[in-house]
Amino acid sequence: MLKLTYTEMGLHLEWLADSLEVVVEQRVILALRTGQPIHVEPSCASFLLPIDLPGLVDLQIAISQAQTDCIALTPVDSNDVEVNLRGTWLAAATSAHEGIFVTAMSEGFQPTAGHRLELLIHQLWELSQAQESLLI
Repeated sequence: MLKLTYTEMGLHLEWLADSLEVVVEQRVILALRTGQPIHVEPSCASFLLPIDLPGLVDLQIAISQAQTDCIALTPVDSNDVEVNLRGTWLAAATSAHEGIFVTAMSEGFQPTAGHRLELLIHQLWELSQAQESLLI
């Protein structure tokens, strides 16, 4: 599964071997034990990737092979493509801008097209971050 953490410092994307249910359950239990509010709802998230990123064509192919409606690519301009994901938003409040978004394109721990898709998205995001840091 993919976990996107939104903070005031930006976005961080991770690939986790845990199931969506386990991660949500752990977050809810943590909030209950610490007395913190938690809001959980189905939602969408997105982030940008450079359109000239090596492997982006592989992502398009993987999306069509995975046969999932959890992800879509949308061209933004001549420089970027938007990766749109459907999943679950976890935050302290409904209107929070900081929180965690989780999505799973595969079930279980057996390698599947969805599993490979998650790993490819994670690899492309890491590559885009490395390219961005070289430009700074």
